[in-house]
Amino acid sequence: MKVISLVLNVLWLVFCGIWMAIAYAIAALICFILIITIPFGIASLRIAGYVLWPFGRTTVDRPGVGVPSLVGNVIWVIFAGWWLALGHLITSIPLFLSIIGIPFGWANLKLIPISLMPLGREIVASDREFAGW
Repeated sequence: MKVISLVLNVLWLVFCGIWMAIAYAIAALICFILIITIPFGIASLRIAGYVLWPFGRTTVDRPGVGVPSLVGNVIWVIFAGWWLALGHLITSIPLFLSIIGIPFGWANLKLIPISLMPLGREIVASDREFAGW
């Protein structure tokens, strides 16, 4: 099953992973330049790695996060999350137009919640081959 994950990740990388990872890297760069938003930049780079190679990994809630994470997510949605979520939505449309791309279109839509609320989430290896997809 590792071969299937590898094939899916390579296809994902070619069809949309690289472009979405670049978008997250740009968001991280902007956050690093603004200095006070460095924690958002770190979260954005973490998600960029996940968006680049998602199959075989999933996200889970991190225990012990509370109000600071919620406040950070609200700030994130206002300044960066909405346009990254829009990027996932726009990227999914051409994928849905091809038969091969339909599963990748759905995967793109499933990444929207983490693009909107990345704080308080952790990326982990999935125990199932296609968890969350």
